Amino acid sequence: MHIRTSFPYETTHEDLRIPLPDGTRLYARVWRPITDEPVPALLEYLPYRLTDWTAPRDHQRHPWYAGHGYASVRVDVRGHGNSEGTPTDEYSATEPGDGVEVVNWLAAQAWCDGKVGMFGISWGGFTSLRIAALAPGPLKAVVSVCSPDDRYDNDGHHLGGSVLAADMHARAATLLAFACRPPDPRYVGDAWRDMWLRRLEEVDPLIHTWLGHQVRDEHRRAGGAVDDYGAVEAAVLAVGGWHDPYRDTVLRLVERLPADRVRGLIGPWSHQYPDRDLPPGPAIGFLQETLRWWDHWLKGKDTGVMGEPLLRSYVMDAHPPAPRYGTLPGRWTGEPAWPSPHVTTVTYALQGAPVLVRSPQHTGVDAGRFVPFGREADLPPDQREEDARGANFDFAVARETWVLGRPRVRLRLTSQVPRGQVVARVCDVTPDGSSTLVTRGVLNLSAREGRDRAVPWTPGATEDVTVELDGIGYAFPPGHRIRLSLASAYWPWIWPQPDSAAGFTVDPAGSTLELPVRACTAVPSLTFEEPEQSAPLGAAEAATLDEPHPERLVVRDVAKGEWRLEVRPGHGDPRAYPDGLELTEDTRETYAVREADPLSARTRSDWTIRLHRPELAWDTTVRTRAEITCTAEEFLTSNEVICTHGTEVVFHRTWEKRIPRTAG
Repeated sequence: MHIRTSFPYETTHEDLRIPLPDGTRLYARVWRPITDEPVPALLEYLPYRLTDWTAPRDHQRHPWYAGHGYASVRVDVRGHGNSEGTPTDEYSATEPGDGVEVVNWLAAQAWCDGKVGMFGISWGGFTSLRIAALAPGPLKAVVSVCSPDDRYDNDGHHLGGSVLAADMHARAATLLAFACRPPDPRYVGDAWRDMWLRRLEEVDPLIHTWLGHQVRDEHRRAGGAVDDYGAVEAAVLAVGGWHDPYRDTVLRLVERLPADRVRGLIGPWSHQYPDRDLPPGPAIGFLQETLRWWDHWLKGKDTGVMGEPLLRSYVMDAHPPAPRYGTLPGRWTGEPAWPSPHVTTVTYALQGAPVLVRSPQHTGVDAGRFVPFGREADLPPDQREEDARGANFDFAVARETWVLGRPRVRLRLTSQVPRGQVVARVCDVTPDGSSTLVTRGVLNLSAREGRDRAVPWTPGATEDVTVELDGIGYAFPPGHRIRLSLASAYWPWIWPQPDSAAGFTVDPAGSTLELPVRACTAVPSLTFEEPEQSAPLGAAEAATLDEPHPERLVVRDVAKGEWRLEVRPGHGDPRAYPDGLELTEDTRETYAVREADPLSARTRSDWTIRLHRPELAWDTTVRTRAEITCTAEEFLTSNEVICTHGTEVVFHRTWEKRIPRTAG
């Protein structure tokens, strides 16, 4: 990593408030080049608190853009950080409307030349696409990184029509804790307490809303961009990683947006900006790559960026299973169109007699983290134990086979119960038997006729179903085996169906695996500069006397037949900021299930967040608890929030709710 300390422009920065039509003011931090000429503005707009939580990451890129001649702006959405207002639902209708106002406000400033770009990762990337779909005039270009494009089936809520357990629960618990954090008195003054109390009075656990919409109904469609590609007029650079759950967004965008204003880039990365040098790598000079995008679309320079292939993707070499990788070997390929003329569908017919797939309910304990961030235990370990919990179909690799795109599994199934799910995994099996997860997919059998409806299976009936797997770029070497593994459970990724213990029967005679096989030709000229960033913020990680906790711990209670996964996500280590803030976070998630009882599944998440300014005698703590259990007909949720300032309990509330299982 090269730390850049000198730039074409000297820079300055300031904090300001952007007014909205209803009188709400959003908190913003602006880095600008020192020049008499107006320049384009770049906007990153999300709820994750610019003065503390994202401040280290923001400092790596916003000053860098300013040093290259852009006004780079970071804004907190309403109700978060030091912005006024109260929190809303994730991806609410209010958020993109506010964003359009921010875009227009930036374009009208004397220091802006009227052209605006937006960028962001995850929430920020999705919001950029949603605002682009509203087509504000000044917004000319977008860089969307590791972002979903569909609020239902591509954003941590559902997968293949199945209710996600780990990520839906963990995300809802995280956003509950985040929504309860107070504004910072250093930046809002004495108003912090009243602002905090107004937020707390409006807080409602988002899990109530999310579990209330178990099919892709109007509520889910309204929050996404997937139905409205044609409305996006800005140019889009879509970026993803093969170890990020949202990488298929890139494939859809390059397929559905006009080729003269979209480009796609997929590397081996996890859920991170590709310049951050977090595993797996290789990291690239991503800021330089985005500068080419901005210079072309916002300054009219010929940077050659639109001469690049429509999709640049990294095809990873085979690698042994591990929960963490450094740099993964592979090569870059360039696709002139998507679907690519270099990719051919190859069909593998399943062989053998019909087989009953009845997986134990703890199948999935080795699935890895749903959203990997590059930590020590994020990725799936050796899959041999997982493979043994399902039905496996192996195919010998006679010559090197590159897979690029989304595999598909077509299955002839018989089920004796009305509700169930299919989990399909493709693994790379070496001659010594080790099994590396390559990609996977899920189908809730009640969603087989569409994600917008729940159609129970007729017990005893046989039907043909299709399971779409996540996109991947992977090279299977000769002598290995391609394994398709089928299971009827995948905890804690997928919430168990009440009938899932019964499993299903698959008839190989009517079943196939379809792989998108790419011609084995790399593009050696596809190279990137080394990563660089601006100087770090200087937030120091605080030392603690606590013993380190395992990131992911699997505990088996043999007598009960129960498996428990304990997760310490490590969202943020204790930090001391240059402005005097001390931030401490602690998170613990637990997922438990008995191997023969799908109704025993339960989740729990505990958060503690302390924000402390000794110089202001300001010491606030947010503690939350979130739990979900189930019956055959209902989800049972329990949430609690306790907020304190010093020894004073400022807020305490609990919620208990029963939500019908309509499709989950």
